[in-house]
Amino acid sequence: MKIISSNAFTGSRAWEALSIADFDGTSVRLHWTDQPYIWHINDGQEVFAVMQGCVEMFYRIAGEEKSVVLEAGDIFYASVGTEHVAYPRGEARILVVEKAGSV
Repeated sequence: MKIISSNAFTGSRAWEALSIADFDGTSVRLHWTDQPYIWHINDGQEVFAVMQGCVEMFYRIAGEEKSVVLEAGDIFYASVGTEHVAYPRGEARILVVEKAGSV
C-alpha cells in the first residue's frame, strides 16, 4: 500500500518521476516538471493527468498542430500514434500511465 501526496513531490530536474506502480507492462508514475518535454510518440497509449499546475499540451492530427490547456484535474489521452508535447506553465505535477519503458 502507498499513500502519496502529489503536492509534496518535487524533482531535482525536469520530468523527474516517482514510480507508483508497474503492472502487466504498464507503469504509473508521478512527474514533476517546470520545463517542456520533447515532441514524441509513445510506444502505446498514454493517460496524462494534471495533478497540480497548468500544462499546455500540443498535439498533431493529420499533420495539423493543435493545443489544449490542461488545469489540475484535467486528463489528456494520447491514443497509439498521437504525436504530442507538454509545456508546463510554471511548476506542474502530472500522473502518467503508459506502457512501461515508453518515451
